[in-house]
Amino acid sequence: MSKQLTKEEIKQRVKDENVEFIRVTFTDVLGMIKNVEVPVSQLDKVLNNDLMFDGSSIEGFVRINESDMYLYPDLSTFLIFPWATDEHGGKVARLIADVYNKDRTPFAGDPRIALKNAVKKAEDEGFTAFNVGTEPEFFLFKMDENGKPTMELNDHGSYFDLAPMDMGEDVRRKIVLTLEKMGFEVEAAHHEVAEGQHEVDYKYADAIDAADKIQTFKLVVKTIARENGYYATFMPKPVAGINGSGMHVNMSLFTKDGNAFDGKDDDYMGLSTTAMNFLGGLLKHAPAITAIANPTVNSYKRLIPGFEAPVYIAWSASNRSPMVRVPASRGMATRLELRTVDPTTNPYTCLAAILVAGMDGIDNHLEPMASVDRNIYLMDENERKKAGIKNLPDTLLDALEELEQDPTIIDAIGSHITDKFIEAKRIEYSSYRQYVSKWELDNYFMQY
Repeated sequence: MSKQLTKEEIKQRVKDENVEFIRVTFTDVLGMIKNVEVPVSQLDKVLNNDLMFDGSSIEGFVRINESDMYLYPDLSTFLIFPWATDEHGGKVARLIADVYNKDRTPFAGDPRIALKNAVKKAEDEGFTAFNVGTEPEFFLFKMDENGKPTMELNDHGSYFDLAPMDMGEDVRRKIVLTLEKMGFEVEAAHHEVAEGQHEVDYKYADAIDAADKIQTFKLVVKTIARENGYYATFMPKPVAGINGSGMHVNMSLFTKDGNAFDGKDDDYMGLSTTAMNFLGGLLKHAPAITAIANPTVNSYKRLIPGFEAPVYIAWSASNRSPMVRVPASRGMATRLELRTVDPTTNPYTCLAAILVAGMDGIDNHLEPMASVDRNIYLMDENERKKAGIKNLPDTLLDALEELEQDPTIIDAIGSHITDKFIEAKRIEYSSYRQYVSKWELDNYFMQY
């Protein structure tokens, strides 16, 4: 986690850096960033946890008769956006907050608090950190003369291409430089497999900081892209027929003695029993996690064979077709990589669900199925059945039904969040069912 600043240090930085506004942000049930922006004259109110807002207007929060809520900013999340807001160079600072009820108790519908609760449970069992590194992918589209996004991709490059095939490298560099000014340790930036698709990788962090960074990363990417004439989208599958965007999640548990996933030389493939049990929990709860990790109708257009996204509940160290991969690094870098997650997920509830699923595996000594070292896409149905490989849910509706039947994952994110999330997503799916697509017109209109 970032350095915990004192109130006095924040006040001094605000003065030194000519900050004029404070943006206090939080995340709703669906993963959307919300914010209350106040002038710097209200900084004391913000820092003293006295900033109130109307929770009844936020998706999945509270009823109108329970609307008054407080924002408790996490002082370690203070940063100044490296772009000026007016001709005088006045800047905007950001603080990420937890949401509290009117009686100043933690709000059960706050996804960030749900993740804090999950981390606390792991800490109570002796784990000092749940470290997470994510790899969010995004597409860049050109904008028209009115500043509206088009469906024209910014380039026709492919994996690791460079200019002139990769026309997005200047934008990526500006994104990287902006992130570094905001405290990110960027490790790599490159063109991804699909046309117009990009990835920027940054250093892992503890779970709460990692989730905060995902939200900040999305904001920076969209802001810098727009400033340079492009529209950035984290939609999983904006273009049919090419790879979609995922957000692989690398994870490891630590104790006071080091990486609890490292099995030294005496366990399976260098993985500890703790790692294997954590993996067993991930595989057991994979169907329910899918609803949270892939929360849109469009998410399931990505999770299909042929485009590198996993569609089967399996794991391996030697190929990338299963849901979970074990990267080759060992020692302090021993980790599991969950490949199903996409960037539309709410990072707080997603990481809470992953952590609690893994802890369930540890607590109940769950053994994972045997690793699958063949390309699962080339196996027929009988071969997959014989190997015990099951399919992930292939629609949002199927995934929601799996979530409803998994009390462990419901407990991980809380019944309030679960109920509001499922309600909103069923409405979304119902709306989708009512839409007549171009594919249907192309295939049925003339034929029938």
